[in-house]
Amino acid sequence: MKRDKNLFVRILVLVLVILITILLIRYRNEIRSLSSLGFIGVFLLSILANATIIIPLPGVILTSAMGAIFSPFWVALSAGAGAAIGELTGYLAGFSGQVVIEHKDWYDRFNAWMRKYGFAAVFLLALIPNPLFDLAGIAAGVMGMKIWKFLVWSFFGKFLKMLLFAYTGESLFVYFSGLR
Repeated sequence: MKRDKNLFVRILVLVLVILITILLIRYRNEIRSLSSLGFIGVFLLSILANATIIIPLPGVILTSAMGAIFSPFWVALSAGAGAAIGELTGYLAGFSGQVVIEHKDWYDRFNAWMRKYGFAAVFLLALIPNPLFDLAGIAAGVMGMKIWKFLVWSFFGKFLKMLLFAYTGESLFVYFSGLR
């Protein structure tokens, strides 16, 4: 009985994550209007851009653009925090999709790598712009990594990556406009 309830909850969470991804892709143009809210908009857009699974939305482009308008440090802090929270969909997909994902050859190799390097792997994959971070979130969810540790290491990696993009956006703005 308990196994059936756990399976139902896992399937429900997986369906919810897929639905969120579809809605975010469908309404991506409407979502961009949140950038007019400043740092709160950057935070919210970053959550949404990172809440998709495998299909990326261009959150780092927003970070670069906002770094040209606002303080790059605060843009990176807002975007990094939002990105880490948005990555919870991958974590939840892993938690809920254990039945679907486990025992695939590619996943077994990736999971072994994640188990070996743990939080360092989460940090490194969050730092590098790549679609593989969803796999890290999925693996972290499957292996039962503590959610708060996943969030902390995701935040540090995402913050540093967003810092690079925000300062790049500011630098490009200064270079091409001759302002500041």
